[in-house]
Amino acid sequence: MDAPLWTERYAPDLADLPQAEVREYLRKAVDDPINLVLHGPPGAGKTAAVRALAREAHDDPDNDLTILNVSDFFDRTKTEIRNDPRFERFLQGEIPWVKQVSTDRKQDLSKRYKSDWSKAEMIAYVFKQYSSMAPSTGSYKTVVLDNAEDIREDFQQSLRRTMEQFHETTQFVVTTRQPTKLIPPIKSRCFPVAVRAPTTEEITDVLETIAEAEGVEYDEMGLRIVAGYAEGNLREAILSAQTLHEKEGEITRDTVQSVREIGIRGQIEEMLDAAEAGEFSDARKTLDDLLVDEGYNGQEVLRKVLTVARNSNRYTGREEELAELTRLAGEIDVGLAEGSSDRVHLGHLLAELGAKGEA
Repeated sequence: MDAPLWTERYAPDLADLPQAEVREYLRKAVDDPINLVLHGPPGAGKTAAVRALAREAHDDPDNDLTILNVSDFFDRTKTEIRNDPRFERFLQGEIPWVKQVSTDRKQDLSKRYKSDWSKAEMIAYVFKQYSSMAPSTGSYKTVVLDNAEDIREDFQQSLRRTMEQFHETTQFVVTTRQPTKLIPPIKSRCFPVAVRAPTTEEITDVLETIAEAEGVEYDEMGLRIVAGYAEGNLREAILSAQTLHEKEGEITRDTVQSVREIGIRGQIEEMLDAAEAGEFSDARKTLDDLLVDEGYNGQEVLRKVLTVARNSNRYTGREEELAELTRLAGEIDVGLAEGSSDRVHLGHLLAELGAKGEA
């Protein structure tokens, strides 16, 4: 999509957030920068709410807001992480470190190369560096840990220590789909804010506001169909509406019938087609586009795979294959819930589809 994304152009301000309780809690966090845990389903608007909070709280939100997405680390190779422009200044070269000698309790100052670090050590170090920076304006800055359910319990302990060390100058915000995955020491230091999935009516209202601002031709039924397809995911609804407008020139009941071919649904179809044809590299590229470029998490992609498989004609007369896909998706979902790599688990799903296609 070449045009500026509507999700960015029409990012809501704090006063525009549709859920009154969320607005109230975040408004209080502007005046009293307490730590927060925003929890809710994918696409409910957790990250958008955090950005709205930062624009209200900071005179220079571009510099005083840092969002670290867990998938930026655990779904990528160590080389990709080190070469990321956001992190390379922290993760290149070597640092002095103190190694305790157990025999005589003396300290030996040695060198340790950052290239030897694990992914957990990398994100812990980056998180600490951003947390230790002085705010550009005002008395504090905001550091966000996005999709925190993907972090192991032992690693969360190191994040908790960083939160304790820099609590006077840094407001910490954690976003997650599964707050039960957070360890008690982190939850006890953060105020919980529940962000529910928006209703079809709320999504339709947002789409209508955007369409009016963009001068897009639309009718209410067209917007409602797009909103319904999104199944409570506001981000997906906005991106689908924009794609439909760019392809068809309008968002109406007549043109919206092609909505299954746009947005994530169309990409899912392409990915499944490529996997079943044995074109694994093409299928993997589409998967990477969804996970990295467009920001979907693994469970969102898996849910859409099942929706497309069950609601399209691709498995007509192939009920046993659909049942096998459903069984395999259940296994993949368990792996995703355990917090390991979305890319690895979904890549396994695509490889299994390719193997069955060759059989």
